[in-house]
Amino acid sequence: MTVPRRVAITGLGAISALGQDLAALWAGVTQARCGIRPIANIPTDRLLVTHAAEIVGFDPAAHFVERRLPMLDRTSQLALVAAREALARCGLRIADPTRASVILGAAIGQETFDAAYKALYGENARRLHPMTVPRIMPNAPASQISMEFGIQGPCFSTASACASSAHAVGLAFQMIRGGLIDSALTGGSDASIVVGFLKAWDALRVLSPAACRPFSLDRTGLVIGEAAAILVLEAWDHAVARNAPIIAEVAGFGMSADAGELTAPDANGAARAMRAALADARLAPGDVDYVNAHGTGTRLNDKTEVAALRKVFGSQTDRMPISSSKSMVGHCLNAGGAIELAITALALRHGVLPPTAGFNHPDPDCPIDCVPNEARAAKICVAMSNSFAFGGLNAVLLLRKA
Repeated sequence: MTVPRRVAITGLGAISALGQDLAALWAGVTQARCGIRPIANIPTDRLLVTHAAEIVGFDPAAHFVERRLPMLDRTSQLALVAAREALARCGLRIADPTRASVILGAAIGQETFDAAYKALYGENARRLHPMTVPRIMPNAPASQISMEFGIQGPCFSTASACASSAHAVGLAFQMIRGGLIDSALTGGSDASIVVGFLKAWDALRVLSPAACRPFSLDRTGLVIGEAAAILVLEAWDHAVARNAPIIAEVAGFGMSADAGELTAPDANGAARAMRAALADARLAPGDVDYVNAHGTGTRLNDKTEVAALRKVFGSQTDRMPISSSKSMVGHCLNAGGAIELAITALALRHGVLPPTAGFNHPDPDCPIDCVPNEARAAKICVAMSNSFAFGGLNAVLLLRKA
């Protein structure tokens, strides 16, 4: 019987509303800086909610040659920028491209989709851009990364709404642990701040007008964000052999489906995913020092997640730090699990608890230590990252300090 391999995170790359690289992301997190601001990149006259966690000042021409840009939706651009940073930081040279993989959360090219529909229905265009379909396809970011770096092993995208990139990381972890591949670029990107898509979110009536305040009594909803986060995972021995910088160890992965309501979360389903991750890592609830919560800032989600945590951790929930990064980077949808896992890995690396920004008043339904408004130094050895999606799809990852 093959002994499961340990899996290391050796590279991270990110671009978000807090800045255009990993250092800016972490600096923003440790300063409890909020990236939510008035939308600047698109017209807002038809929107009910005009704030988002938007990436500002991003110039595609600074990153891509002119002939390549027609092939790339914004979501692929962000993924490639983050992937380049992740590989540069870890110094990985892929010796056998068939033993490497790219697994990302699926992300539709919303910018291209929106522009195409506007041209077709709003301007009566007779033809659309010839690269419309390749730009829109949900696997475009993964395919573009595989082509840029010559990665020839498994390359695909996972589709589970806001748990997509967490599922992607979990599958990459399992494939390395099982010996199918030696390394993977994994995570996700999302660039959905376009008029048509935000109008659809308006209709759901879950958006906050200006702020995301997870677990706070005065929370009014979620705020859409855009981001990309790419992690380089390697077999532990592979990383050690090349003297790679190991940021954290992926210890366990759990999944579940609520099989209940389409948009309402179920504490039992979330709890099953957390228990599955703990069992996979062969850890007890008492081994977990910190949870990066899904924490969307809606009244129902936060209350339900705390109830799920209590099912798993019992009275430990009262004293264990549980914070939400969405208070700073927004709800980054298909990239949410990846950007929050990157923050969790950095928390382990630096011994700093990410805060929940914008917290004003304790909620009796959420009696937790949400690390309000200020980052906090702490000794943490094991951390959990939760991602729960519409459709009742849950993905939970456990990281161990390297």
